[in-house]
Amino acid sequence: MENSADAPAERIRIVNLLASSEPLEGVRAAGWVRTTRRGKEVAFINLNDGSCFASLQVVLEPDLPGFEKISRVGTGACLAVKGDLIPSPASGQNWELKAREVTILGDADAEYPLQKKRHSFEFLRTIAHLRPRSNTFGAVFRIRSALSFAVHQFFRDRGFLYVHTPIITANDCEGAGELFRVTTFDAENPSRRENRIDWSKDFFGERTGLTVSGQLEGEAFATAFSDIYTFGPTFRAENSNTSRHASEFWMIEPEMAFADLAADCRLAEDFLRYLVTFVLENCTEDLKFFNDHIEKGLIEKLETLAGAQFRTLTYTEAVKALSSAGRDFEFVVEWGLDLQSEHERWLTESYVGGPAFIIDYPAAIKAFYMRLNRDERTVSAMDLLVPRVGEIIGGSQREERPEVLSRRMREAGIEPESLWWYMDLRRWGSCPHAGFGLGFERFLMYVTGMENIRDVIPFPRTPGNAAF
Repeated sequence: MENSADAPAERIRIVNLLASSEPLEGVRAAGWVRTTRRGKEVAFINLNDGSCFASLQVVLEPDLPGFEKISRVGTGACLAVKGDLIPSPASGQNWELKAREVTILGDADAEYPLQKKRHSFEFLRTIAHLRPRSNTFGAVFRIRSALSFAVHQFFRDRGFLYVHTPIITANDCEGAGELFRVTTFDAENPSRRENRIDWSKDFFGERTGLTVSGQLEGEAFATAFSDIYTFGPTFRAENSNTSRHASEFWMIEPEMAFADLAADCRLAEDFLRYLVTFVLENCTEDLKFFNDHIEKGLIEKLETLAGAQFRTLTYTEAVKALSSAGRDFEFVVEWGLDLQSEHERWLTESYVGGPAFIIDYPAAIKAFYMRLNRDERTVSAMDLLVPRVGEIIGGSQREERPEVLSRRMREAGIEPESLWWYMDLRRWGSCPHAGFGLGFERFLMYVTGMENIRDVIPFPRTPGNAAF
């Protein structure tokens, strides 16, 4: 057949064809060629449209119009096929499509880079525009899509309001100063006043950047709608090249009015258990691939977490347990220092034997907005730790007392006037409230077994890399 720019109408997704309960005549499918095999009397093409992990075997017989050309089509080519869905005699598949008519929608030459069955993840990152066509990344991004839906379903079922918080902001929620600056100034010649950049002349009239968190704005909505959540992109200008850091990533951040730390922990436990159960029930085929090829025992790990009891330890209790562990850690264990991944993993894998909340951290190592406890040394913060990973969720009860919040901000080097609207929330109708954050990509790494954050986000943004 001649090349055509128009795909045939009424296409049936391959996932639906493979799930058919009976033979079908005159069906239409379309997809990309994974493999071709040609014999003397017949040729076979494995076609995949991304709707499921499995491919559909298309059978080409010599009387098919254009047989010679179509049977030699290259891996990666895009085809539209009309034919009959019939039982397959081959093992491992129930159905195959006997082609009556095939249209080459887009050919692919021998330079198509996904010719081999296996490529390193490092290589595939250099062709991020094509890697979704591979088995591994097809599975990654189907699970990512499914879990994105599950996030919204969880909060919708509980009456939470979905809030789109700003991407451009004048706030540095974490206080670390790791913001990407947003400006219209000429980098070579910015507006200056007394040898300093005059941000009042910039587009927004003040110094702005890409958000590191939607939490602060989320708190404003929680004081009007009670229960809200954000789910959107966040950014960190942190020059880190580890497998767990990206410059652009997605965060899920619920915020609840009239809630304390205990309520925050309950929601975090319910949320994590819901997502893990959802992926086990709805992503079976893709999870099996990860279990067989990426992380042995992955499904068992997820099933164990879904049914686990979540323990709670104070930070002080955790430090005491670590100090009595009888083993040498790379990082020092001492009250007042933050827990490292090796400490968190020991606590979950050796001490608790399952997921655990660590609560009541020292105030000095936590953010200004976390509620100060009565001892004036600790704050009502929590980290949810899971085996093999460590921290997966972090949250706190927020400081609702204006005088305490003002003092904590000044101790952190933040002038309360710079967050006047945030202080207003404490002046007018303040209430106890709490929330947490879950890094979506970190969670995806956990449920897929993928070891690098660059491999669970479609187009990774990391230091020195924004190629696509």
